[in-house]
This record gives sequence, C-alpha cells and structure tokens, in this order.
Amino acid sequence: MRCEVVAVGTELLLGQIVDTNSAWIGEQLALAGIDCHRHTAVGDNRERMLAAFREAIERSDAVIVTGGLGPTQDDITREVVAEVMGVGMERDPEVVAEIEHRFSGRGRQMPANNLRQADVPVGATVIPEMPGTAPGLVCPIGAKVFYAVPGVPWEMKAMLEGTVLPDLHRRTGSDAVIRSRVLRTWGRSESGLAEVLADEIDRLDVEGGPTLAFLASGMEGLKVRITAKGADEDEVAAVLADEESRVREIVGPIVFGVDDQNMESVVLDELVAQGLTLATAESLTGGMVGTRLTDIPGASRAFRGSIVAYAGDVKRGLLGVPDGPVVSEAAVVAMAEGACRVLGADVSVAVTGVAGPDPQDGEEPGTVWMATSVDGAVEAWKVMFPFDRTLTRQFTVITVLEALRQRLIARRGG
Repeated sequence: MRCEVVAVGTELLLGQIVDTNSAWIGEQLALAGIDCHRHTAVGDNRERMLAAFREAIERSDAVIVTGGLGPTQDDITREVVAEVMGVGMERDPEVVAEIEHRFSGRGRQMPANNLRQADVPVGATVIPEMPGTAPGLVCPIGAKVFYAVPGVPWEMKAMLEGTVLPDLHRRTGSDAVIRSRVLRTWGRSESGLAEVLADEIDRLDVEGGPTLAFLASGMEGLKVRITAKGADEDEVAAVLADEESRVREIVGPIVFGVDDQNMESVVLDELVAQGLTLATAESLTGGMVGTRLTDIPGASRAFRGSIVAYAGDVKRGLLGVPDGPVVSEAAVVAMAEGACRVLGADVSVAVTGVAGPDPQDGEEPGTVWMATSVDGAVEAWKVMFPFDRTLTRQFTVITVLEALRQRLIARRGG
C-alpha cells in the first residue's frame, strides 16, 4: 500500500502556518506499517490542486488530502476531488441537518455558505467522525482512494484514527498487527544515543524483528520508537516488551517514560508514591515549570505552587536571595531553599539564568543555574545552552525536572 499526503492551503506556502498535519499523518502511517512516499503542499488554486491530486493518485494507492473543506469560496478540495473522480456533486441532507444542529445548539444562525460543506462528490461517503462542521470524505477511484479531511488538527486526527487508518488497514488485506512503543529519554544527543544503540540496531538488521527509530522532540525528550509486527496483539506485545528491556539495559536510567508519559507526569507520580510535596522557584523560565506540572491532571496531589521571581528585588525579598548577582550558585541555592520554606514543600526545583539576547551579571546568554532541594539538601549546577531564548527556557524545564527525578529515584533506593 503506497500512500501520499497532500496539504492544501496558501497559508502553508507563505509560512503563516507550519504544516504539522502532514508530519502527524506520516507518523501514524509509519506506525500502521503503510508506506508514505511523499508529502506535498499546494495553495488554494484549482489548477495547481488538480495537478497535485492527479499526480498523487497516479503514483499511489491512497491519497490523504488535508485542508480546503471549510465553508468559504477558497475551500475547493471537495470540487477538485470530484473533478479527479470524474463525477458531479450532490448535497447530503444528513450533513445539512448535522451542520444546522451544530449552529442551533450554540444559539447561532448558520450562514448560508456553510451548506457548501454538505456537498459530496457522487460515489463518495462521509466520514462518520465529525468534530466540527466540515465533514471528511472517502472518495474511491477504482481500486484507489482519496481521503479528504479538514485542516483543523483535532478534527483531522479524529477522522484519521476513527476511519482513515482502519480503512487503509482493511485495504492492505493484511491481518498482521503492527504496534509501536516509544521510550522517552533525556541526557544524550540523538547522535550519541544512536551510537550507544548501534550494536543493537546492527543485530536487529541481521536477525530481523523490531525496528528502532529516533525522534528529537525538544522539551518532550529524545524518543526511541520500537516498532514490531506480529500475528496478533499478544505476539507483538511480547516482542515490544523484550526489545524495551534490551534498550533499557543498554542506555540505562536516561529512559524516563513510555509512550504518552512526559517528564512532569513521571516526576509527579514519583512524588505521590513517596508522599512528598513540590514547590518551584523560577526566574528564567517565568512559570513554565509550574505550567507544565499543572497541565497534568491531579497535579495538586503533590504540587504546592510556584514562585515566579523575575526581578532581583523579588528574589531577595521573597526568597531570601543574598545581595550580589542573581545569576549565580548562591542565588539559585537560596531560591530552592526559599521555595520550600515559603510554600511549605518537602522538595523544590529552582532556576535562574540568562535567556538572552543580552548578557546579565557578566554571564552570556544561555547560562543557567539550576538547583534541586530534597530532604533539605540542595544540589546546584551550571549549564551553558547554545540555543536561542525559547529553546534555552524549554531545555531548562526538562533538565531541572530530570535532575529532580534522578534524586527521587536515589532517595527510594532505585
């Protein structure tokens, strides 16, 4: 099964929107064992869309088109797909009723142009998942197929997961089960991790079995994806478990989570397990650590709060930071101690530094002091990040939480 993805929207070509949809779809196709040969972006122009769609369906067995299903005049994906199919359009009364219901349920009058979204190419079927007002379409062309889904990411994902991927799997005619497990790591570069796992990758290439792939994901960690294929779920689960064990043995404690776990959820779970509470004191990150923690449902089980002390006088008055440079070991130690004292927490993390673009306290941009306090003992260290302001802040968040995770593991004797 050869598949292509075509993203529609002039805003993509102008750089106004980053095409995350195609990246996500490509990842899901890979996880499903379906070959994705090409990603294409095309503007809202009938002739160029027609050419792109025709070329894609000639090369591939399936084409996923994302975008261009809205109610405005430049949303012409439906019409162009119909032209490729060589059919006309017909208005689906069930879709009309559903769109009208969506508007009336919100107490709003439906604009007449929304009815365009109920126009369906003859022979196509409407995807049952419809989170918004734009219905997705399954459009057969002989033995091949077009899938048209909205450009709104959460709408697109619901349709891919609910209809498109299962339909593609059915069309492959394979009963094999393909599953992946993602190990999240922190502490090595992508090239460094690949080097450490080189012998294991070579072994898998020779002996066959699961595959390993790497994905650098910023403050979400460096991901190692294990993908396996088998006759049934039990067989695949056993293969994944065996390979996960091998990878963990090789790379050691830098694996902090699996699949949807992130650093903050893992840290919170460890705190709860040990009956500890956490506070944060942030300067450089401006509350990002606290925000990430409170994004996790149930964070209040362990998280006491965050003190965002950006100005020097706030650090001194609220957290007891001594006179002198606020980007220093003495400052970050006082911040860690102050967070526990002021917020009544058992453990804390603290960060201060220079995000840039200008130097501060004689320190260059990218300079970060971090500290963790566990059982009253503070550990502080200095990091020099070679990044811009945004990445420096993001990498600080995951780095200081990873340091706390390691100390918590050591505390319980892990």
